[in-house]
Amino acid sequence: MSIAAEPVKPGITIPAEAGFAAPVIEPSGTPAPPRKTPPLSVMLELMHPITWFAPMWAYMCGVVSSGQPIFWNLPLILLGILIAGPMVCGTSQAANDWFDRHVDAINEPDRPIPSGRLPGRMGLWIAIVWSAVSLLLAIPLGKWGFGAVLVGLTLAWAYSMPPVRLKQDGWLGNLACGACYEGLPWVTGAAVMVDGRPDWRILLVALLYSLGAHGIMTLNDFKSVEGDLRTGIASLPAQLGVERAGIVACLFMAAPQLIVIFLLKDWHFYGQAIAVSVLLAAQIGLMIWLLQKPKERAPAYNGTGTTLYVIGMLVTAFALRP
Repeated sequence: MSIAAEPVKPGITIPAEAGFAAPVIEPSGTPAPPRKTPPLSVMLELMHPITWFAPMWAYMCGVVSSGQPIFWNLPLILLGILIAGPMVCGTSQAANDWFDRHVDAINEPDRPIPSGRLPGRMGLWIAIVWSAVSLLLAIPLGKWGFGAVLVGLTLAWAYSMPPVRLKQDGWLGNLACGACYEGLPWVTGAAVMVDGRPDWRILLVALLYSLGAHGIMTLNDFKSVEGDLRTGIASLPAQLGVERAGIVACLFMAAPQLIVIFLLKDWHFYGQAIAVSVLLAAQIGLMIWLLQKPKERAPAYNGTGTTLYVIGMLVTAFALRP
């Protein structure tokens, strides 16, 4: 016995897997014409330009800490900023949105992929093409710059793509993110300027600020805790609960800065040590306010406390100049 398929009713959108556009049936009963290529604004939205600032800033901190003249190296510096922000960070955002399309369908259904504004596998192809272009652009940066871009892209894909998918564990995923957003761009900027391995103090400070960024990444996870719980992503808010995750985030942000202050004092950079101390004290005040309502106040903290954090990075970078 055969069972006839139920006809599709006019005006109904057929559900589809997030990330694939569902065909729309017109009232006449005929399929709508295929969608055209999405506008550039949608592709740009996929790559979340607001997130580019952190690696671009860290790259400039590396440039500053190298002590090399900026004017004569301006083309190389601008190329590095382009790669750190729009290219590598843009790639990581596109890849993350593609592999997170089911989670975003719960947390943020208006994003380009789950909303269907970026149909088919276009999000994935953008990430692949952007990766290739990033590597080509990195060639003029020399072996250190090219190697750093390769490491950054590897971490970007490993963070989101199965079977590695580092973001499945909030401890490992945030560690990788912190390295890509702060430490790796800082070291890259310094390495490109000196065309070699940066001073050990630069490496140490970059590592510390990477660890601090682990806390910043945790705050960013508050907005997706519902989807994380439903899809099995063990972000720290999902593992620990929002309140405990907020405490862990604050400890991660504050402790490395405290170590930086002691290092600056030990290296006789007293003025910079005082400046970073003042910035940290202001952050601690904001952290106390944040922890009263972590989930609700995390976005506001990212616009205030995180700003103070990155200003401290630049202050430290100037201290390290030879």
